[in-house]
Amino acid sequence: MYFANFPIIAYDSVGNKEYKAVTDLLRRVALRSKVRSNTLVFDTYDVKSGETPEMLADKLYNDPELHWVILLINDITDRYHQWPMNNNQFIAYLNDKYSNIDATHHYEISQVSGDTTIKINIGSDNTEHSGASIVTNREYEEERQDELRKIRLLNPIYIEPFVDEYQKLMKESIS
Repeated sequence: MYFANFPIIAYDSVGNKEYKAVTDLLRRVALRSKVRSNTLVFDTYDVKSGETPEMLADKLYNDPELHWVILLINDITDRYHQWPMNNNQFIAYLNDKYSNIDATHHYEISQVSGDTTIKINIGSDNTEHSGASIVTNREYEEERQDELRKIRLLNPIYIEPFVDEYQKLMKESIS
């Protein structure tokens, strides 16, 4: 469904004048800033372990092929690194990336003015801040995954006009 909206172009990958018909994957349509900032159009959602964009699209829009809407709205271009991992993937990732997942990743201190709940990463050397907190590799990666879990979902009542507008804009961009 998603790639069906992309134009087919003649492309000479070698430069020998032998053109092939290929899908123009570089064609993009951006979400309008007015739409992006309209909180009535979107719901916030925390992705549960193991949920995929296809599962959410099926649950929300009754069509797993509309997973691209979820990815587009959340500016996700790489679902393997910008989408939260399930528990097994996360453990394998930790073990692959770190020789000691419970070793110190960095230290943090609390911001002293304004919002004191904000933590400041002071790096991996803690020679100047005796009250700094240790953040382990596991904690750091868990925090990153928690951030990835926070997505926005298009309210189902807007899915049809959204898809129609997307298709119209893709056609207009071809000319």
